[in-house]
Amino acid sequence: MFSLQRFVVKDQRIFDLLEASAEQGHRSIENVVQLLTRQGASLDPFVEARRKEKHVTGEIQEYLVRTFVTPLDREDIEALSHALYRIPKTAEKFSERYLLAGPLVETTSFAEHLAMLDRAGELVVSLVKGLRGDLELSRAQAEHGELQRIEGEADKLMIRSLREVYGSVDAGLRAMVLKDLHELLEKIFDRCRDAGNAVFMVALKHS
Repeated sequence: MFSLQRFVVKDQRIFDLLEASAEQGHRSIENVVQLLTRQGASLDPFVEARRKEKHVTGEIQEYLVRTFVTPLDREDIEALSHALYRIPKTAEKFSERYLLAGPLVETTSFAEHLAMLDRAGELVVSLVKGLRGDLELSRAQAEHGELQRIEGEADKLMIRSLREVYGSVDAGLRAMVLKDLHELLEKIFDRCRDAGNAVFMVALKHS
């Protein structure tokens, strides 16, 4: 177990900001889930989440400029902030393409992705929140491992889905659109894995 409280840091601001960033990423993933379950048909929630994420990222950058002593190494903060920023960015890009596709994808089911998406977002939030206090390396390793497993399953699901698309008689434009969507959806899992990697590296460094 390591404790970041051992270091000369009483300022909790950076933890507040990183947790806020992780929460916005999770919210973006929840918006994707709602979109894929036909509970939403607007980009507004994604634009709002991305706007908030950009604001938080800006505050993190300002914090690094103004703060001399930080509870985490600056490069670790920057790496984690960058990874978290890319989650809502990728979620918004997927949703833009999904809404533009319209009738081309209205009969396509993404049901197998839904639980994995939500769980990936939850794991990122849990890992980031663990940085504030005592984070057991075994717990970080377990959650990081689960994120890696989910990303691997998502990759296999993408390949399987693309095989079905290319094997159908309904090829052409629809196949191109679905390929694009499946690859973007898989990138959301990649972004969550990247954030998990960043936290896990901190856990290893301070264990």
